[in-house]
Amino acid sequence: MKRLIDLDGISSMLYIVIVTPRCNSNCIYCGGFDKDAMPEEIQYSLDDLKYFIDSVMKDKNPSIAFYGGEPLLEIEKIKNIMDKIHAEHYILQTNGLLLDKVDRDYLERFSTILISFDGRKETHEFYRGNYTKVLENVRRTRRYFNGELIARMTASKKTDIFEDVKHILSLDLFTHVHWQIDAVWSEYSDEFKRWVEFYNAGIRKLVDFWVDEIRRGIMHNIVPFLGVATAITKGYTYPPCASGKRSFVIAPDGRVLACPICPELEWNVLGDIYSGVKREIEILDPCPKCSYFKFCGARCLFFNRERLWGEEGFKLVCSTVKNLADSVLQYKEELRELKINYPKYLNTTEIIP
Repeated sequence: MKRLIDLDGISSMLYIVIVTPRCNSNCIYCGGFDKDAMPEEIQYSLDDLKYFIDSVMKDKNPSIAFYGGEPLLEIEKIKNIMDKIHAEHYILQTNGLLLDKVDRDYLERFSTILISFDGRKETHEFYRGNYTKVLENVRRTRRYFNGELIARMTASKKTDIFEDVKHILSLDLFTHVHWQIDAVWSEYSDEFKRWVEFYNAGIRKLVDFWVDEIRRGIMHNIVPFLGVATAITKGYTYPPCASGKRSFVIAPDGRVLACPICPELEWNVLGDIYSGVKREIEILDPCPKCSYFKFCGARCLFFNRERLWGEEGFKLVCSTVKNLADSVLQYKEELRELKINYPKYLNTTEIIP
């Protein structure tokens, strides 16, 4: 079957396999998946998944990411997929609580492991708990894992982005730091508006620190900054996560989605693994006409299409993107000389918070 997706010269794509929507954690900012949105276990056969990637998408060097819920609740299913379906890169998004249950030989086969980790102990404990357990598992993994080990933060109203990112860097355990803002899904409030001012100031301070460290010969892999620096020379024409363009989600019922966070929305369904990808998703105005589009690619499909906070909330979240871009771009001539190019392969990082 002919692919309908323009690969922009890229021969391989990312397939995000939702192994289960179940989770063994109870983070206070996460409502989880609606129980009717998808089955709790994979319903299709691995032969069907292999045929979709190999024959329908004709992808000889795919990347496969395991996603949830908490995917490690289905460790044996993950191992079966890794044993049966070849991938150039295997990727895991996990809360880290079960990392010690994964055999070393499988962990070493991953190119990227993203671990939910929110920063300082008081910040992480407030939102997620289990700070000590997660760090123990990260230390164990770091002893023999040589790939990208990304601390994936959720930045919310208790987050001091400068202090929490600095804390993660000081641990010298993670190779990269990434974050997403707790916005749109949560309640729109005056408290959030005030926090945005604090967050934006923290971003400006963090960028200055990042560039000062680069001048000293130290490169901290702070993913959103790397993404904007990459866009100085390359630019984005769609969300940096490439959802629905070069990144596709396989739901447990076999549907192919653009984005993993909203399986219940009709616009997000692109097809299924049996008949292939049938359509693309259009980026809506005002994003393609915005001067920042090159640097953010509309931030994310869900944010672009679902204006849950109305026009005021949409502009407020946009202000965080513009502030981040402006903070990095003031150093664009220095950064241009570094020829930063991140990511080397799609790894589920959304890039723009």
